[in-house]
Amino acid sequence: MDVRNCKRCKKLFDFNGSSLCPACEKEMEDKFLEVRKYIMDNPTATMPTVAEENEVPIQQIKKWIKEERLSFTKASGMSISCEKCGRAILTGRYCSECKKSVTNTFSALYAEPEVVREKKKAENAKMRFLNS
Repeated sequence: MDVRNCKRCKKLFDFNGSSLCPACEKEMEDKFLEVRKYIMDNPTATMPTVAEENEVPIQQIKKWIKEERLSFTKASGMSISCEKCGRAILTGRYCSECKKSVTNTFSALYAEPEVVREKKKAENAKMRFLNS
């Protein structure tokens, strides 16, 4: 049994893979739904405005954006940077080009290696005949 302190409220809880206790986890999910609804109702809202109106830290909003749970519209003027090349993106961690690059790299790592067989040449190779 793995018991840990909640990152948010510091109470002990049975660890379930999350750093938050079930009560804080539910509260954060409710906040997420509130933020998502606010963004849908106000598509041109900036990140600081969304954070202030919903009483959520900007870092939490950025985390939801990186998890691709939230995204901003182009009209909002808000974006985050691609972690690989620094290009402005609206959601996720990587731009589409970097995603392709990372995907291709992983695909190449797990691809079946091509077997190349070379014929061995004996130094004294001769044609042989069977006597009948």
